[in-house]
Amino acid sequence: MRRFLTTLMILLVVLVAGFSALVMLVNPNDFRAYMVQQVAARSGYQLELDGPLRWHVWPQLSILSGRMTLTAQGASEPLIRADNMRLDVSLWPLLSHQLKVEQVMLKGAVIQLTPQSEAMPSKDAPVAPKDNRLPDIAEDRGWSFDIASLRVADSVLVFQHENDEQVTVRDIHLQMEQDTQHRGSFEFSGRVNRDQRDLNLALNGTVDASDYPHNLAASIQQFTWQLQGADLPKQGIQGQGQLQAQWLEEEKRLSFSQLNLTANDSTLTGKTEITLNDKPEWVIDLQFGKLNLDNLLPRAEEAPGTNGIAQQGQSQPTLARPVISSRIDEPAYNGLHSFSAEISLQAADVRWRGMEFTDVAAKMSNQSGLLNIETLQGKLDGGLVSLPGELDARAQEPEAVFYPRLENVEIGTILKAFNYPISLSGKMSLTGEFSGADIDAWAFRHSWQGQARVEMNDTRMEGMNFQQLVQQAVERNGGDVQSQQSFDNATRLDHFESDVTLRKGELTLNDMQGQSSLLALSGKGTLDLIDQTCDTEFNIQVLDGWTGDSKLVTFLQETPVPLRVYGNWDSLNYTLKVDQVLRKHMQDEAKRRLNNWADRNKDSRNGKDVKQLLDKM
Repeated sequence: MRRFLTTLMILLVVLVAGFSALVMLVNPNDFRAYMVQQVAARSGYQLELDGPLRWHVWPQLSILSGRMTLTAQGASEPLIRADNMRLDVSLWPLLSHQLKVEQVMLKGAVIQLTPQSEAMPSKDAPVAPKDNRLPDIAEDRGWSFDIASLRVADSVLVFQHENDEQVTVRDIHLQMEQDTQHRGSFEFSGRVNRDQRDLNLALNGTVDASDYPHNLAASIQQFTWQLQGADLPKQGIQGQGQLQAQWLEEEKRLSFSQLNLTANDSTLTGKTEITLNDKPEWVIDLQFGKLNLDNLLPRAEEAPGTNGIAQQGQSQPTLARPVISSRIDEPAYNGLHSFSAEISLQAADVRWRGMEFTDVAAKMSNQSGLLNIETLQGKLDGGLVSLPGELDARAQEPEAVFYPRLENVEIGTILKAFNYPISLSGKMSLTGEFSGADIDAWAFRHSWQGQARVEMNDTRMEGMNFQQLVQQAVERNGGDVQSQQSFDNATRLDHFESDVTLRKGELTLNDMQGQSSLLALSGKGTLDLIDQTCDTEFNIQVLDGWTGDSKLVTFLQETPVPLRVYGNWDSLNYTLKVDQVLRKHMQDEAKRRLNNWADRNKDSRNGKDVKQLLDKM
């Protein structure tokens, strides 16, 4: 047995040595012209290899080259530039001087997908007619690359579309394998750093290039990503998912279907497609099981509190991205000009600025800068919020118009969401029209304008009890009445309504009317949304809660008391003119008694004098 194993080992050594000797007798530089010719014939690209080719035997039989470039016809920059290239080849074909490449390995490569690396036909080249529908011959089908495996490591991809900014993908690792039918699998990872943001990508899947270039399909079986940096939440955004992708050459259409993605705690399903005409056409149909915008978007503003400290519950400001100098002079929403789109969105749950929306639906379209928001609505606190509108960005100065409609929405939730220090609650309904140039909360407060009709039910305003203010003031001014004791420092109304006008941060309230079982009010006023101040004038009628002189009680129930409320929203002041009301009551009572006395003594001289005096008053 030992003699047999010894003989077998000697035979194996002899075979390895023999094959190695045969390989060494083959000069890899004999294949240089062949490889250049085959690359040019099959793809139209020009392959250039610097330095001599050399063998690398262990652990895989390979041909090593020095610096290499791959350039399209007429291009000013190479498509691929690499410091070295490795070709893993099969042994047996070499014995008959045939080169069969099993894998191409590029390390330290720079891949440029830019206008400078695109093929440029010569001026005298014939132009094929656009309606050419000649059938393809077998040799023209499915030549994505005629090797079994491609591997790229520690490389860089530079991508640029026409005059857009360049996007650089670093630390690229790519592994692709295919069979004889040009169906294969791939793994990819890379990192993009741009505008102080880092995006890490990793994905794997399968590709069907059997009908390329007419049809190219891919299945992304596992896709993970992480985005961190400026203008993002502190924890960043990360997620994973799967999708199907397809490219149809004749229609110039790229589609994504069976989308199933996550971003932090948000989930997304649906499909989308883009047709690459002169102006791309998008069709988007997406569904969100949960969309937490508070976990995806940073707060764009901070609401200052007392002594300049941010209000409780507000996030700290995030690092802002730098302003790109080339974008400074671009008109707002300039990106809408370059495409058209039909968009349909649905979401079961949406969280935005702490507000919890349900059954959210949106339907909108863009026609080269004219964005029409046909439907944008959802449920909030048992009520309905609808914000249809239009954004016209075709002119130098964009214009947005929205037609909000609210039905029984809790006003306290909205005030808290936008950091307004007003302690007000109640169910609000609103219909109106508002317009402005920029769509954000800051612009709405500073430059928007419009008008609306507001109605509220079961309102409660903390910090000031109108009924109690009037009753206590009457008692202090010597009125012969007593009020019921109340320790509720809030004004309650069963119903309130007003006309509202907004103009550059000033909200004007006209024809205010409110009532409850205890009081009724009317009035007008203004709210400054920028400085967060107000100046309002009310006429207050306290309808109940009086005891004492019945005539005075009746008078107070029927007579409005002027009340002015003004100052900062978080520290309101008021003035109440109860003394004037009581003085008028006393004057009216004295006049009534004098008039009665004059009527009883109308025949006397004194009676006539009093009557004349009363007529002059």
